[in-house]
Amino acid sequence: MAGERDLGRLLAGMTPERVPGEYVFVVSPEPGVPAGLHPVATVGEDEGLTLVLTREEADRAGLRHDYLAARITLRVHSDLAAVGLTAAVSTRLAEAGISCNVIAGYHHDHLFVPAERAGEAMVTLRALGSDRPF
Repeated sequence: MAGERDLGRLLAGMTPERVPGEYVFVVSPEPGVPAGLHPVATVGEDEGLTLVLTREEADRAGLRHDYLAARITLRVHSDLAAVGLTAAVSTRLAEAGISCNVIAGYHHDHLFVPAERAGEAMVTLRALGSDRPF
């Protein structure tokens, strides 16, 4: 099923939701995902495979990390060809001085923001969604 493409509708319906837990970005110590790990996302880079894991899982596996993030899922079903959602969200968070790493899934966009600023990020995102008419 195709997702929404209209930016106004995307912003009005994005319904940000904080996913429980803390998340970290690590580089896999071996090619591929090590046995026993269950990343929420992977990104292949020339330098290695980036894994996005819960902090708990990374700590249990002894994987070093230095960025502790909260995960916020935008519950609107955005079409992968939609234009402007990532730009609008990241711009508003940048204006608030909040870094944001975005990973797009088939159905939703997932934002990783500094864990200590998660509450502020949620307020900022809710305000962005409410100030955009359908």
